[in-house]
Amino acid sequence: MTGIDKPELQALATIKDRITFVYVEHCKISRDNGAITVHDELGTKSIPAAMISTLLLGPGTDISHRAVELIGDAGVSIIWVGEHGVRFYACGRALTNHSTLLLQQAKYVSNEKLHIQVARKMYQLRFPDEDVSKLTMQQLRGREGSRVRRIYKQQSQKWNVEWKGRNYDPEAYETGDIVNKSLSAGNSCLYGIAHAVICALGCCPGLGFVHVGHELSFVYDIADLYKAEVTIPIAFEIAANNDIEDIGSETRRKVRDVLKNGQILDRMVHDIKWLLSDNFIEEDYKSTLYLWDNIDGNKEHGILY
Repeated sequence: MTGIDKPELQALATIKDRITFVYVEHCKISRDNGAITVHDELGTKSIPAAMISTLLLGPGTDISHRAVELIGDAGVSIIWVGEHGVRFYACGRALTNHSTLLLQQAKYVSNEKLHIQVARKMYQLRFPDEDVSKLTMQQLRGREGSRVRRIYKQQSQKWNVEWKGRNYDPEAYETGDIVNKSLSAGNSCLYGIAHAVICALGCCPGLGFVHVGHELSFVYDIADLYKAEVTIPIAFEIAANNDIEDIGSETRRKVRDVLKNGQILDRMVHDIKWLLSDNFIEEDYKSTLYLWDNIDGNKEHGILY
């Protein structure tokens, strides 16, 4: 395979122009010019690297150094996950060419007064009709806990699915019930997307405001903003359909549909800028979120290897 010159940073596709994520397992990943190639027993598929936001690598994947070089140059995030995409093992962060938001993030996270202000803004996104400007972190977390429990109850009643609580053993995935399995698979995808957006904007995944002390604290902060409308409803819907054999694959497909239809990627870009900016100017964001199909190009549902 022949190589190409490294693209200039300004020539790369912007984060809003990219598809959501591609999940692969039991395959070999190589490079062919500006595309990554995925080879398995069914054949070889080519995907333009500049059109990928996050690449999820499942068990049995073998990726070449040249493929990683291309992925890094294209600003793609790599997430190593477990079977069905339910465990978040590690991540590779792409480079960025600016540090404006990173400097803002560092300033806010290191100042106690500014820190709580950002946390309140995060909860303001969850409670748009409530005044959270005076609440302490403990009060914010308590209110969020009540909200999440209420959402679980509502979804349980809507889909007539029993809910026994969040109970996930990473060492024994198959022992969990359908709702918990789907939640784990969906949240893993949501973490990957949040991580890709955070890195593309030049922020640090580890400098969180609600979650602290973890290298992906800010990833969890951002992903939590969307779980109530993305992964929780999907998990109960899937549990209501007992004939689904591959819970992980079906969850990922549904998450991708919601990410596109709800313009979640665009909203993440918007929300992070709002959270970390003193004088954020509102913009009109149109949906530019697509999934890649090797034959038909950009399409709504894309492909899942």
